[in-house]
Amino acid sequence: MTSGTDQHLLYETIFQRRDTRAEFTGAPIPAEALHRVLSAAHAAPSVGLSQPWDFVVVSNVDVRRKFREHVRTERALFAGQLDAEQARVFARIKIEGIMESSAGIVVTYDSSRGAPSVLGRHAIADAGLYSVCLAIQNLWLAATVEGLGVGWVSFYREKFLRELIGLPDNLRPVAWLCVGPVRDLPTVPDLERHGWRERLPLSAVVHHDRYGTSESD
Repeated sequence: MTSGTDQHLLYETIFQRRDTRAEFTGAPIPAEALHRVLSAAHAAPSVGLSQPWDFVVVSNVDVRRKFREHVRTERALFAGQLDAEQARVFARIKIEGIMESSAGIVVTYDSSRGAPSVLGRHAIADAGLYSVCLAIQNLWLAATVEGLGVGWVSFYREKFLRELIGLPDNLRPVAWLCVGPVRDLPTVPDLERHGWRERLPLSAVVHHDRYGTSESD
């Protein structure tokens, strides 16, 4: 059973966590801290105890530079689909810290791990993918406790990243996470601060017994 102090620290970490971009210092990640963060990710729950994740720590500068150029190309493609006002807002938003961070961590999904009989996946094919997302959240919260920032880069084509870091065909790259020490963490998420989206209130997403029914109905 956790104490009140432990509970407070847990919630504080959850609400402090940010998808960070411009705050990286570039300082090295202490080896012990990286081990603890990856251990926390590996401790995540997984469907059928399949543990379908792998973590590729990318420090090589040339590899990171190639990935950044690919991401920049994808950013330009996305920007070209926006209307004038959206494009104006998007132009102010930094979407990655690939070179500014200390390392990249590519988190992958192996659907063959534990197959063919993955307990609990027979009716929900994506349950393994959900498990990988739980590992990413564990990693993110642990990194926050360690004073590290994390930025999830999603402007990439899976085929490009798979070939860039030599993934076999059975592994799907789920995330490139920029990781490293930061000056600070923003109190307001970047997308909200720049006016791209606003956070919904909790009351807008909680339903009771049936979708669309609030507690007071």
